[in-house]
Amino acid sequence: MSRRGRRALVGVLAGIPQRAAAVLLTAILCVTGSALHAQAHDTSGARLPRVAAIDWGQAQTLTALGVPPVAAGQTEGYNIWVGAPKLDAATRDLGLRAQPNMELLSQLDLDLITITSMYASSESRLAEIAPVKSIDIYQRSGDVWSNTLAATRELAQAVGRSAAAERLIDDTEGQIAQFAERIDRDTPPLLVVQFMDARHVRVYGERSLIDATIQRMGLSNAWQDSTLMWGFALVPIQRLATIDPAVMVVMGPIPAGVEARLADSVIWQRLPAVRQGAVVHIPGVWSYGGLPSATRFARLITNALSDDGAARSERGAVGPAAPVS
Repeated sequence: MSRRGRRALVGVLAGIPQRAAAVLLTAILCVTGSALHAQAHDTSGARLPRVAAIDWGQAQTLTALGVPPVAAGQTEGYNIWVGAPKLDAATRDLGLRAQPNMELLSQLDLDLITITSMYASSESRLAEIAPVKSIDIYQRSGDVWSNTLAATRELAQAVGRSAAAERLIDDTEGQIAQFAERIDRDTPPLLVVQFMDARHVRVYGERSLIDATIQRMGLSNAWQDSTLMWGFALVPIQRLATIDPAVMVVMGPIPAGVEARLADSVIWQRLPAVRQGAVVHIPGVWSYGGLPSATRFARLITNALSDDGAARSERGAVGPAAPVS
């Protein structure tokens, strides 16, 4: 039972006769005990902690660690923007990440709520429901890859899955290395973009998980200019005209109507990569996420750069403009 629930129970019991209070308390304990027996367990039979993840990257990592969150923010958006691993079918939707449903959270008998500093404004209210753990990747010194590994280990420790974190790290690095072996060493630099609208893109460079994965695959990033703290620059598409040679990687989801407008855009058609047919499309990758995002990007880019023509035309779903986190 959450802290708020315990306080409410104490208030209720204090206001009724002693004998009635005893009967009510016994009934509540019976129901609560049955709920605990229904809790999820891992393959060894150990009870899994009940965790709510406000942040998508943490929801993703928890799922990969074998501790799927019982609740997460904007689950429909997670399916569009994060993609993998899939959330557990039983995961409850908390609504907006910036304004999670506090009433629902208070009903979930949580052991832990995880956030990043992006949601610090909600921390005090969340702490009334369950202990809160804030873990960052971008709001700390160091390179993004090292920070991602540190955040993975910190999150795993908080849910008692440190060994699973080491397996996830080893598996991620092993898979990225395997994907890298399938790519031609003469591949031009990659220019990874994500459309905000028909005139502007996010282009991923230094301090992004995308760039860190590109480097680990032995490839190079065509974008060498400055980026924001999240590892991307927001630029008009004409800014891409100076970057050549490069393979442009268009990362989904693409906002509705953008492709139709690009077909009539002289600026887009004159970009070097477009003129040379050096454009590939991949589904969305949550670039502010954890190690599963790195593996997903490595797999998608390897397929897109292979000789398989079907893979080269793989597109992300049409969706809204990209959220920041």
